[in-house]
Amino acid sequence: MDPSQSRRRRGGKGGCVPHKKVTYHWEATTLEGFVQQLAVGYVARRYFFYVSGRVPPRLSADEHDRRLLTKFDVARSKWSRYRRTKRTGPDGRPLANVQYIRYRDFWVLLATSGSHRFFPEHTQLADGGLSTIRQYKDVRETPIVFGGYSIGHNGKASVRISRPAYRELKGHFLQLATAHRSTERLEREFHRWPFEPYGGVTRQTFAVLRAVNQARKTAGFMPVPTRCVRVKRKVVKPFARKIYQIAA
Repeated sequence: MDPSQSRRRRGGKGGCVPHKKVTYHWEATTLEGFVQQLAVGYVARRYFFYVSGRVPPRLSADEHDRRLLTKFDVARSKWSRYRRTKRTGPDGRPLANVQYIRYRDFWVLLATSGSHRFFPEHTQLADGGLSTIRQYKDVRETPIVFGGYSIGHNGKASVRISRPAYRELKGHFLQLATAHRSTERLEREFHRWPFEPYGGVTRQTFAVLRAVNQARKTAGFMPVPTRCVRVKRKVVKPFARKIYQIAA
């Protein structure tokens, strides 16, 4: 049995009887907070493996959360997670840790490398048990795409605009590029750029600006100034006050 299942929780708020109460947060209140926590809080800390999905209509979001939090023993303190990394599982590998986050009906369950029931639960036998199919993904190979963002890892956590959203935005700005001789309308549009300026997003934004100014130059119009591009990201509080009380 995975050691993470050895301590059973019964009764009490959140389905446990904690001897020392620690809080666990999982419900993001905004898209910006959701992306920030995924990228900065989890992927940057080597939570590379994930499964994601939508809350099924037959369940309330709260019930779905409780099931995953309990099944995968997610709600642990920072100290408890640290202690796990110093222990090994039946396969001789260090114990892995998991995190869970949801925004509206979209959820992501993430794990670090190691021994945890997360991996066998998301591995399917095939060919009569002779091979396996991995149902979880690696963010280094397949970024998490949601809300127009693409969250991955290429040596460090990376946040970009997803390809479909980027194509749509670029097309919109190129349509406006020569529609007005004045730059005022385009400056307002760049000020309203709908994505937070992470490094990857900022590079994409300036790529769109260059394309716009190339079109304007061809038409004999003044270029849109670079000052209209926002380069400082707002740091937000990602979570609602909903908590899961756990033992330390």
